Amino acid sequence: MHVSRTAVLGSATALAAGLITAAIVLPANAAGSVTVAPDGSGNYRTVQAAVAAVGAGTVINVKAGTYYGQVNIPSSKPGISIRGTTGTASDVVITGNAPQSAGSATTSATLLNLAKDTTITGVTIQNTYGAGSQALAVYAGGDRQVYRNIRAIGYQDTFLSWGGTGRNQVRQYVYKSSITGGIDFIYGNGALVIDRTTITSLNLNSSNNGYVTAAATDRSNKYGILISRSTLNSSAASRTVALGRCWHAGNSADSIGQVLVRDSSLGGHIRQAGAWQDMSGFSWRTCRFSEYNNTGSGASQGTSDRPQMNSGTAADYTAQKYLAGADGWNPVQP
Repeated sequence: MHVSRTAVLGSATALAAGLITAAIVLPANAAGSVTVAPDGSGNYRTVQAAVAAVGAGTVINVKAGTYYGQVNIPSSKPGISIRGTTGTASDVVITGNAPQSAGSATTSATLLNLAKDTTITGVTIQNTYGAGSQALAVYAGGDRQVYRNIRAIGYQDTFLSWGGTGRNQVRQYVYKSSITGGIDFIYGNGALVIDRTTITSLNLNSSNNGYVTAAATDRSNKYGILISRSTLNSSAASRTVALGRCWHAGNSADSIGQVLVRDSSLGGHIRQAGAWQDMSGFSWRTCRFSEYNNTGSGASQGTSDRPQMNSGTAADYTAQKYLAGADGWNPVQP
């Protein structure tokens, strides 16, 4: 990484005496990292101020505290890392309360991450708006993004993986984290792998307690959303939560969503009949939904509308396959 430096020369009197006194003042990100702390003990008081000030590739270390308002990582700043310093995601909270109905998905998102090669670790990202509108916690719009040991909390549309319209596809890897929501809360058209993560469906106090996924994978892309080695749980009533529904984004006939839930533990809140749902007049059977090798009381008990992938096909639907792309990217952890 190229880092600029600013030098402040010593006094003219020292130069006259044949001595040179130089004080080198480095920008906060000269060593490749800065610190954010709400009490002023770091380089910046807010995460957004740090992002705005630093260059590509900078590590932003965030001390414990609550940080309000949107954090926007633009595409012009690849390689940025945001790291909670305590290692406990609940200690570092980035929070917003913006509904999509008041603007757009980009203005609603508490974290708007459009840059490639970013890493987000050890933080909570939440949108507290609640019922009444889509209100994103995370808008993941850049390629090769890693989210590790995070908590993403929302109500509707918590985590969006979005590469734009058509066949453009971004890739994200979520590892050892937690994602909470009620309606379509893991969604989009990217190649998104949710691995070793706790996925919690809210109790909406109804016979319909929402949908975990809403994939809009373009028909030209083989891979969409993979939930692997994870735990799906909820305090909602038995058999009231669907695994997903078929989102034809913009009513596009090419949005043939792809979702696989595999090697995961499914709680009893997951529906047996109706685990996959229609949406906006499109049958779920127009999308590519399946399961493989799941356990728990919510795993398929042989219902005809719970498609099961066979072992031969499953060998081609691993986390590595979803994320490899043309460059062989492989962030997958044991």
